Amino acid sequence: MQWRNFVEKKNMQGPDRNTLFPLPHYDRLCFLKNLVKNPNIEVGDYTYYDDFSDVHNFEKNVKYHFDFIGDKLIIGKFCMIASDVTFIMNGANHLSDAVSSYPFAIFGNGWEKAMDGKSYPSKGNTVVGNDVWIGYRATIMPGVQIGDGAIIAANSTVTKDVPPYTIVGGNPGRVIRRRFPDAQIEKLLQLKWWDRDPEWITANVEWLTGKEVKE
Repeated sequence: MQWRNFVEKKNMQGPDRNTLFPLPHYDRLCFLKNLVKNPNIEVGDYTYYDDFSDVHNFEKNVKYHFDFIGDKLIIGKFCMIASDVTFIMNGANHLSDAVSSYPFAIFGNGWEKAMDGKSYPSKGNTVVGNDVWIGYRATIMPGVQIGDGAIIAANSTVTKDVPPYTIVGGNPGRVIRRRFPDAQIEKLLQLKWWDRDPEWITANVEWLTGKEVKE
């Protein structure tokens, strides 16, 4: 009996990435890719969203995400997204170099041609890398690119790209520090541990939770 239990333990390779709620008897943390319905939101394996009340709030917090614009929210693997994180998408953009920023054309009734030959500004897709931690009530603005391994502090408003393995905080978000020296960051980016199979990750979880970047 002891030997069988040992074998079962050895054969465990992490949680099922295709389950919605990976923690037994707890429905406020979900593997996000199994929840989202919007085809313009892409989420990688093991990325979780934790919400104080209901995980279905996630898509409600992706604001101004209109189908006719076509921009995407792309989130990598193994990300950690806290409650009330908000993503502002390109549908929120107005003209900033015109006489008026008002969206006349959408109201019609003689204003239909206000945007003929013009277009509203777009900053492209919003992309969150792998192994990114986004803290409580952070806001990510349209078109921002967040690098692998970055950390976004609670209540931050991120208005520009975040380099890999960088901690950002404040409004607007500013770099607080790099998580590792440049040489170690380069090694981690080359390793791409998040793309390894579950067996490799299971065998290396103690290293992944340590402070030493292996050669």
